[in-house]
Amino acid sequence: MSDVRQFGANGDGITDDTEAIRHAVDKGDGVLFFPAGTYLISGTINIPLNAKGPVAISGESGTSTVMMAGEGPAFRLTGAHQGTGDPGSVKPGVWNQERMPTVQNISLEGKNPKADGFELLGTMQSVFEGVMVRRMRHGIHLVNRNRNVVISHCHLYHNTGVGLYLDQVNLHQINVSNSHISYNRLGGIRIEGSEVRNLQITGNDIEYNNAKSHGKLRSEPAAEIWIDTTAPKSSVNEVTITSNTIQATSSPGGSNIRILEKGDSSRPPGLITISGNVIGSQENNVHLSGVYGVTVSGNTIYSCTNRNLLIENSRLVTVGSNHFRRHTPSMGTGVRLVSSEDCAVSGCTFHDESEKGQVSGASLLELEDCRRIAISGCVITDGVPYGIDAGNCSDVMVTGCIITDSRKVQRSRGVLNFTGKGKRNGVASNNLSGKINISPEAEVKLHENIN
Repeated sequence: MSDVRQFGANGDGITDDTEAIRHAVDKGDGVLFFPAGTYLISGTINIPLNAKGPVAISGESGTSTVMMAGEGPAFRLTGAHQGTGDPGSVKPGVWNQERMPTVQNISLEGKNPKADGFELLGTMQSVFEGVMVRRMRHGIHLVNRNRNVVISHCHLYHNTGVGLYLDQVNLHQINVSNSHISYNRLGGIRIEGSEVRNLQITGNDIEYNNAKSHGKLRSEPAAEIWIDTTAPKSSVNEVTITSNTIQATSSPGGSNIRILEKGDSSRPPGLITISGNVIGSQENNVHLSGVYGVTVSGNTIYSCTNRNLLIENSRLVTVGSNHFRRHTPSMGTGVRLVSSEDCAVSGCTFHDESEKGQVSGASLLELEDCRRIAISGCVITDGVPYGIDAGNCSDVMVTGCIITDSRKVQRSRGVLNFTGKGKRNGVASNNLSGKINISPEAEVKLHENIN
């Protein structure tokens, strides 16, 4: 174990320990150990993983802090892995000298607005456990190519950029679990221009990742989880977002979860599941644009300033057994599908809890220019102006739903509203306690409903 104090570091938070720590990297045994203290550095600590065999950065039970006063990453871990996660693609040198670089039990803080926490490129099986990064730009920054990343029990907190940033990276197999990723100005977890497969985001608290906590009233749009594959050759597939609390304060253009895909014939299957989360308090809680093959199920999704769930230009989205509501009159609720097709909404509950309806004037479930949409087994209560509001839609089936205005003074214009041109729409076997408004050109057939 290479104790950085034995290589000349002071750990007093005043003396510049950069060269002493670099000396420990060059001459030590591969385990870079920081005893309790605050270690001031003014430049990046570069760690070439092939130099000393397996490498670790370790603090003393969370009592060790590295303070970065320079620009760029505090630590840059560089490997030579260019293969995949397949064992046969990993060269002997990577297995023997570079595998599983580990960072644990240490805190990083920034004293420079252009300072980052950790930057990784070319690594295989890197592990972050018990790490805190705060007051930096980006917390953990993955670039170029990495494989099999594990991030657990970490705090990526109050950074001016992104907590976990997958930036122009080719990365397969990454697990993010049991962590707090909060108050980062440009997002909690953000993926841009990358090829990513097998991403698990599980059991985290991801919240308040926008400009407000940084004293900024406006900023570029941000999200707790942002996945953007609109750049050429980028794609993100095989994703699980489950059992997290994902909350925020509403911000212009913001979302709790935003997934942006190309929305054209070049897209591969999305294979994305969002399940079992508590998601709330943003402009759009979940925003899906151009996606293909996404499941949104078993979530509690509450309080928006625009929509709980906004689906645009998408196909094959399954929305099942979610609870949509608002917990304060100052915010809203509801789901909107626009220019989408081959989607299902089933087993969901929608409730507008305000006596006066929403400030936005939005109905609880809205469809615009959609095709082949199945709505079944939902309970839709107190929608103003409507429970379900469809315009210019075809092949929409509404079956087995309960749609009602339960207020003492009913404020809904109706439980159902179909307008514009459409074909082969059907409303069957529902309990509808309210007005039904259907324009002739919408071509809606009613069958065995209870009114």
